[in-house]
Amino acid sequence: MNDDHDKLHGSRLERVGAWLSQARFFAEEIYSARYRGAIARARRDEDDLFMLLVFSEMMGVPNPAAYYTLELQPLLLERFHAWHRRMGMERSPLDHFRCC
Repeated sequence: MNDDHDKLHGSRLERVGAWLSQARFFAEEIYSARYRGAIARARRDEDDLFMLLVFSEMMGVPNPAAYYTLELQPLLLERFHAWHRRMGMERSPLDHFRCC
């Protein structure tokens, strides 16, 4: 009998825990919904600055962290086209690199 009570109590606790988890998720979504656009803009601005740091040496801008950012260039090449378009450059600013 005690074993059945423990199983019932355990399943009840699991249901309450699942409900609380879901309620927490919805509360976070409601709270952060109004800031989602600002957060996305801030993240995009941060990504743009990072992209500038990675490719600055290739554009003739001295970069003190060039040694560390050089290995990141192949990972960011796919996003390079969208970045230079967002920065207002119609064509790639790199003479030896064509993405358009």
